[in-house]
Amino acid sequence: MSRILLAGAVLSLVAACDGGAPAANVNLGAPAPAFRAAGLAGGEVDFPDGMAGRPAVIRFWADWCRYCEAEMKAVESVYRRHREAGLTVLAINAGQDRATAGAFAEKIGVTYPVLLDESSEIARRYGVVGLPTTFFVDGGGVVRGKIVGEADEATFAREAAALLPKP
Repeated sequence: MSRILLAGAVLSLVAACDGGAPAANVNLGAPAPAFRAAGLAGGEVDFPDGMAGRPAVIRFWADWCRYCEAEMKAVESVYRRHREAGLTVLAINAGQDRATAGAFAEKIGVTYPVLLDESSEIARRYGVVGLPTTFFVDGGGVVRGKIVGEADEATFAREAAALLPKP
C-alpha cells in the first residue's frame, strides 16, 4: 500500500512541475511554435499566421529579470534601425500580469509590441528555461537563431539583420 501511495505522490509531483506537457526543445532549423497572445496595447497577435511571411524576433522576458531592462533598450535601438526593412520584434512577458508588464514597458520606453503570456504557456511551448531568451525566426517560420541569456546590442543586431532581405 505504501508503494502505491509513494508512486502516486511522485506522479503528482511530476505532473505539477510540468503541467503534464512534454518538454519543448525549439532549436535552430525547427519550426517556431504557433501562438496567439494578447497585446499590451490591445488586440491580439497570431503568430505566424498574422505575420504575412515577415521575419520576427521573439523575446521572452519579465520585470524581475536583471538582464532584461538593458537588453530591451538595446533591442529598441536595433528595432528602430530595422523596422522599415521589415523587422518585427515580439516581446513576450512570461508569467506576469498586464499591469506589471505595462509598467515596465512604459518605464523603459519600448515601441515594439509587448505580448502577455500570464500562464507562461507560450514560454513552455518554446522550451524557455531562463530569461531573457530570444528566438530569431525567418519569414517561413523557421528558427534561425537563438540566444539564451543576455546579448549585447551588436550580437542582437547581427542576428536580426541576418533575417532581413539583402538590399
